[in-house]
Amino acid sequence: MKLERSTTWKELWHLWTVIVPRRSINGRLVYGKVWRRHDGRRWIYKKFVEYAHPDD
Repeated sequence: MKLERSTTWKELWHLWTVIVPRRSINGRLVYGKVWRRHDGRRWIYKKFVEYAHPDD
C-alpha cells in the first residue's frame, strides 16, 4: 500500500484495543477492538466488526 505525501497520521484509521469504554462517533460506548484516528483535537472511535469467512 503506497501512501500519498498529503496523507497524514490523523487521516488514517488504525486498529486499537480499548480497555476503558469510549464514546464512538454516534455516541455509543465501544470497547475491545475498535478503529481509531485523531482529528487534530481528539481521538475518534468506530466499532470494529469482524466477519467470519463463509468457509469456516
